[in-house]
Amino acid sequence: MDIHFPIRRTARGLRPLALALGACLFAMTAHAQQPAGPGAPPATAPPTELPADLPAYGADRPLPELGLVERRLDNGLTVWIVPRSGGLPKVDYVLAVRGGLASDPAALPGMSNLLAGLLQEGTATRSSVQIAEELQRLGASIGASASSDGVFVTASGLSSSAAPLAALFADVVRNPAFPANEVQLAKTNALQGLKAMQAQPAYQANRAMGRVLFGTHPYGNTLPTEAGIEGTDAGGLATAHATRFHPERALLVIAGPLSGDEAVALAQLAFGDWRGAEATVADVAAPTYPRAPQYVLVPRTGSVQSAVRIGRPAFDADDDRAIPAALANTILGGGFDSRLMRNLREDKGYTYGAGSSFGLRAKGGAFQAQADVRNEVTGAAIGEFFKEFEQMRNVTVDADELQRAKRYTAGTYLFQNQLQGAVASALASNWVLGRPADYLSRYVEKANAVTAAQVQSVAREFFDPKQQSIVVVGDAAVAEQLKAYGSFGSGD
Repeated sequence: MDIHFPIRRTARGLRPLALALGACLFAMTAHAQQPAGPGAPPATAPPTELPADLPAYGADRPLPELGLVERRLDNGLTVWIVPRSGGLPKVDYVLAVRGGLASDPAALPGMSNLLAGLLQEGTATRSSVQIAEELQRLGASIGASASSDGVFVTASGLSSSAAPLAALFADVVRNPAFPANEVQLAKTNALQGLKAMQAQPAYQANRAMGRVLFGTHPYGNTLPTEAGIEGTDAGGLATAHATRFHPERALLVIAGPLSGDEAVALAQLAFGDWRGAEATVADVAAPTYPRAPQYVLVPRTGSVQSAVRIGRPAFDADDDRAIPAALANTILGGGFDSRLMRNLREDKGYTYGAGSSFGLRAKGGAFQAQADVRNEVTGAAIGEFFKEFEQMRNVTVDADELQRAKRYTAGTYLFQNQLQGAVASALASNWVLGRPADYLSRYVEKANAVTAAQVQSVAREFFDPKQQSIVVVGDAAVAEQLKAYGSFGSGD
């Protein structure tokens, strides 16, 4: 899944622009368990014996029925309404448009992050200060973020202020001015953030892995660069907004204590007369994936760790394999109790954290596993990754492990979507990815129906070591350890 960070304004001043990294960084605070001595087997704690009279787990609960109401305005804007009763007297708006980081000009990767961050920095009739003061008066907030496939604008406030907040929200969405001083400030902040990221091997590894997995396709070129930030200007941002923000390419989600008719009336008042510009951004084409695995060593002189990335192309977000893949990934590397964590962290002590993920987009996707390991065990760590891959492919997951994975996957999904604003954002994200409106409410049901055979089928298709590309960012001295896995180039 894509990672996109919201940029919110609640008071005067531009907050530093958050830049999407493209992959999760595993930050664990506990120390890795170390072997007892040279040649000794890893020390592992004995399994905890639970009392025999513990009651059984309760049944997992699906998300409550959303009661989703769908409408379409005359201008083509799709409106999804989630009526809520009880809870906080709060309303949430999310406006999603198709066309995100993958729609940025090739020479300006990451431009959509600047676009999203600058939407609330002034409109044709309001300055950034006026927007901040009005939000403060309403007790509300507005934020924006970008993913590979879309741009998302959110607003949240008291339901008693639903109408004035909708008007302000619509102005930010429809009429950003991209003032020159705000654009320059955003670029300065973005460059500072980029320098900090470039000092981390994870940025270099993720950038190299994007090119390896997607070749020249835009999905492989979404991380920001210094040249891309410097080359962005107010005119380019205005053009990007005009070509992407069209009502017929957008979804508006309204969640709160409003009836369907009340919400439609708000949408009509704020967006009913919205018309897009004549020009429209081209849709992102499906990737043509590289035919063979690639092996890249990015030298980082003096590095005491190697950033290891292992992966291969996968499938679109709306593919039927997405939910079985989520279960397979949970078992392999999707949580603290996953096989990769138990092996590379607990048993071997190679790393503080190891994991994996399926990053799925509207037109394609990729499987990736990762860890930052000590130089001297770089090659051995890759071998342990492949060992766990083969175990998943060749041995059917037992019923207990599969059930634990289902509980973890379903529980995490329910926890992440328990708040009204999170539900609205999840619906918008799924829409951008091409998933149906009921994907959210049926996710737990579908996850619980996944079989061990489906998990193994995903593993056999996507965990084959022979099909994995490998990227390592580290000291050139680790090259000797990598020879067993392929012929590594610099990736230039």
